Amino acid sequence: MKNRIICLLPLVISILVILQYVFVPNFREFTPLDQNAPTNVWVWFVGFFALLLGLWNIAAIFSKKANDRLRKSAPLFAVVFLLLLAYDYATLKTGALPQPFVPWPDAILNAIIRDRAILLTSLGHSLRLLFTGYAIGVGLGILTGVAAGWSAKVRYWVQPLTKLFGSVPSVTWLPIILVLATSLFAGAVFLIALAVWYPVTATTMNGVLSVPKSTFEAANTFGVSKLGMIFKVAIPASMPSIFGGLTQGMSIACTALLIAEMMGVEAGLGWYINWQRGWADFAAMYGAVVIIAVTFFAVNAVLDLIKRRVLRWKEG
Repeated sequence: MKNRIICLLPLVISILVILQYVFVPNFREFTPLDQNAPTNVWVWFVGFFALLLGLWNIAAIFSKKANDRLRKSAPLFAVVFLLLLAYDYATLKTGALPQPFVPWPDAILNAIIRDRAILLTSLGHSLRLLFTGYAIGVGLGILTGVAAGWSAKVRYWVQPLTKLFGSVPSVTWLPIILVLATSLFAGAVFLIALAVWYPVTATTMNGVLSVPKSTFEAANTFGVSKLGMIFKVAIPASMPSIFGGLTQGMSIACTALLIAEMMGVEAGLGWYINWQRGWADFAAMYGAVVIIAVTFFAVNAVLDLIKRRVLRWKEG
């Protein structure tokens, strides 16, 4: 009985979100021409997830696997809907949060729908910039890290660089990069690559150094060449550390991306936020922030999926 109540909790709260939006009076009257006048978009949005939760609860009655997954996720979903309920109440219903600087959910959704074309284009620019810089940083980081971990001579020169770039945030170099770069896009790519290079290099180097000597000795008895030691022993054994650097590098790259777009690049979601801030369109600004959050969550989820797939031998 307790488990069933917990499983139903997100569905119940999502329905409360809809009822609160429909029946609780707004903090002020809106004219039909008001750009941020409340619509039914929020109702449809929450209703869609309420429908999914309802179907999930029905499936949980007949499937233990579905029931276990719902039981595990239900508390988190319930808290999310509670936060949405509180946020809508503090904005649209009471105006407790400063207006118009904090728009309500329905206004944010309508801004996303209204500017969907330019948001999609901006998202494409941001992803292109992100993955270009990330790929360069990862490639150079793994190459440098493996070389430094394998060779004491290379490590002598690389370690001071990792300490330097590790202690100084990459965005500190932004003014210099924008002056010296041949284009804003190239400068932003360099900034992201630099931000990614440090954690990937450091974790890869530490991963190679942490491989037990007995592993190399065992490979040597089987006649593995020195080059084979690197590609067949050192790198595979260092993959957990390397993926740690890849995950850390992606987080830093996302931050560097937004800073680069807000301060120089003439396209992308960061640029869109700056542009809408100039027009004081706060709903559109928040809409871009929502898209950024969802996109970065999806990118990190894919990276985590690849990590679990590659390291399935370690997970057992």
